[in-house]
Amino acid sequence: MQIEERVVNEVTILDLKGKITLGEGDEALKDKINSLILQDRKRLLLNLEGVPYIDSAGLGEIVRTYTTVSRQGGQLKLVNLTKRITDLLSITKLLTVFETFESESEALASFK
Repeated sequence: MQIEERVVNEVTILDLKGKITLGEGDEALKDKINSLILQDRKRLLLNLEGVPYIDSAGLGEIVRTYTTVSRQGGQLKLVNLTKRITDLLSITKLLTVFETFESESEALASFK
């Protein structure tokens, strides 16, 4: 999995590309998030447009990321979910936990 980082209006956007699965994307995401939190960057937006598949380990990592960021007083939001990922979050009832957005501009406007 590849992670591209950019900052817009003090929000760090992570453009994820590739599968988030056990041993492939979960560790990369964990390392990236830990590094951002150490830099006191806690307003995060995960762009999942380039993510075709998330397994249970990947989903667990996104939940862990959300918990970690929230505990630090930050915010984590998701944007550009594919139908498959939306269905996955719906089935697992996580759609009620995460703030999700159709467009990046909408998501950025939601950060306070």
